[in-house]
Amino acid sequence: MTVWIVNPFDNLPTEGYRPLRFWLMAEAFVRAGHEVTYWTADFSHANKAPRRILPDVPPPPFRVVTLHEPPYARNVSLRRLWAHWRWAKAWAKAAAAVAAPDLIVVSTPPLAVGGAVRRYAARRRTKVIVDVMDDWPGTFERVAPRWALAPLRAVARRNCRAADAVTVVSDRYADLARSYGFSGPVRRFYHGIALPPAPKAGGDATAASALRLLYLGNLGRSYDLSTVVEALALLPGATLDVAGEGEQVPALEALAETAAPGRVRFHGYVGRAALADLLSTSDVGIVPMAPDSCVGIPYKFADYSSFGLAIVSSLGGESGRLLARYGAGAAYRGGDPQNLAASLRALAPKLAEARTGSRRLAETEFDADAIYAAYVRFATDLVK
Repeated sequence: MTVWIVNPFDNLPTEGYRPLRFWLMAEAFVRAGHEVTYWTADFSHANKAPRRILPDVPPPPFRVVTLHEPPYARNVSLRRLWAHWRWAKAWAKAAAAVAAPDLIVVSTPPLAVGGAVRRYAARRRTKVIVDVMDDWPGTFERVAPRWALAPLRAVARRNCRAADAVTVVSDRYADLARSYGFSGPVRRFYHGIALPPAPKAGGDATAASALRLLYLGNLGRSYDLSTVVEALALLPGATLDVAGEGEQVPALEALAETAAPGRVRFHGYVGRAALADLLSTSDVGIVPMAPDSCVGIPYKFADYSSFGLAIVSSLGGESGRLLARYGAGAAYRGGDPQNLAASLRALAPKLAEARTGSRRLAETEFDADAIYAAYVRFATDLVK
């Protein structure tokens, strides 16, 4: 069958980054013998700049269509909504000019893109899977009153109800789809990751003062890095590497200079090789979500656990249950530096055990080959 995957914002391996959800999904469809087109934007959501495609990266085994998207500077902003709306308009025009596929997999967010796919599929009688990556518009409730988001919530509801199936990255989002009135098949597929070789045992720190902490990801307002830096001040000798960009960087750099001088290193967004170096030389991966976060299971769980890093997270719910089930790390209270420092001190003597549990978590729950092969089987059965 012919498959379109529609997601404008994931990082791409052709930019030098590791393959993410929709790229891995596209590869799985190709391996199963299907013809794939991957629709993306020419603007990098991660770097807030035009995408830079590397000339020496081998082309993928599927077609990639890149459409223009206007720039935006903040993840939670009206400008971002407008940019996605413009990209959705460009997608609808380009899609109308070519033969319709058998199946479209579209991410949500963005809601405007899901709306464009919904309208296209209704005209062309194409099957649609809505893949829920985040709670939109719930995540905007941090900056806008709930009543003001009613129009966006209506779009999300229509997009879900019009789908032939909904796939989700966490059980929390399955409940969200049902709350929108969707009565069709809903299936959870965690974020998959291509597993590197298992890390070698030994060499782990046994004192909190020797811990090497890593934060990987966006530095927007959903992520509470200030608590991590303040906790570092209570753990003399521990270090923190930060791989990411976002609006909090200047404030965090200033805080680090006073709270833990010389022990916080900001790397910006790093490519695939540099990321692997950071992951392979760290002990603990931090998941510092703000208390009002709508995140279920973040990409960070897969990244950290694939390299056998112990995970210390402020997320409860499904994420907390996974940590506990595999003994993969520790929990702490978001916004509480003293509690985070105490959790790290308690973890340090058990670090080797936690790292083993973390790698087991990756092998059991986040193996990309298993996850996306199952996704393809689910999609194929839907189209039959």
